[in-house]
Amino acid sequence: MNVIIVAGFLKAPLKLQVRDPRVILGLMLTLGMVGSLSALLGWMLRASDTMMLQQVENAQQTILLQQGELAEVRAKAEQDLNAMAAKLGQLQAHANRLNALGERLTEIGKLDDGEFDFSSAPALGGPEALDTVSNTAQHDLTDSLEALAAQFAAQAQQLDVLEQVLRDRDLEAALMPTGSPVRAGYASSTYGVRIDPFTGRSHFHAGVDYNGPRGTEILAVADGVVRFAGRSAGYGNTVEIDHGNGYVTRYAHNQENIAPEGARVRAGDVIARMGSTGRSTGSHVHIEVLHNGRAINPMPFLKKARQG
Repeated sequence: MNVIIVAGFLKAPLKLQVRDPRVILGLMLTLGMVGSLSALLGWMLRASDTMMLQQVENAQQTILLQQGELAEVRAKAEQDLNAMAAKLGQLQAHANRLNALGERLTEIGKLDDGEFDFSSAPALGGPEALDTVSNTAQHDLTDSLEALAAQFAAQAQQLDVLEQVLRDRDLEAALMPTGSPVRAGYASSTYGVRIDPFTGRSHFHAGVDYNGPRGTEILAVADGVVRFAGRSAGYGNTVEIDHGNGYVTRYAHNQENIAPEGARVRAGDVIARMGSTGRSTGSHVHIEVLHNGRAINPMPFLKKARQG
């Protein structure tokens, strides 16, 4: 068996003659092992390439899946932003209605200019928040919603104060003697100096007399509490109502007292019926307005027409 060895360092191919069968067998086994190793190495390289390709494909699938999820998140974020923008528009419209309501109440209440300013948003301030939002649109909407919430809080406080002011004014007006103590009739004698019908001499008259048929209903001219209901010297059957703030009204010469002492009465309630008890020449009601215990002219109060 001839074996030819070719190498770069040899000047010419080397030819060997092998006659020993064992050497020939060893050479054949060596060549077989080298071929097998080459085949195995080739298979491993191909398997490695296949695994790497599979990993690349898996990574590509993951990227595609993440891109799809990101698109869904973006779409959801856009929907949320649109919803927030719509809600912001509704809140701004509500704020405008509150402003208009506040301005109307201010006009109705005849409050001083500048006391309640519903035409402009309240002044806001404070340090910058440390956690900022990267999305500019969402950041702007969040800021707008927070500012609107602050505006609502300020408007609610203003409206609460305004409501209290108007309630106080209504209460004060309700407690102030206003209007006539009878539904129909005329003032037969006014406040001031007059001729006494019994003596014919000048005499100071501390109230106003309203004539009417016996039994005519006598009305409270303001809200208050009945502090006295009974007979009084010279006045006959009398009802006195305390209205607070030092004001008291007195209704005298009644045929019958209806409102008892301690009763809470409102303007227009029937408190007595007209008569001629006490020092009286005929059926009428004598009404006085006292302030801090001193009789004052009732006419400025009784001439006013109660509103509402």
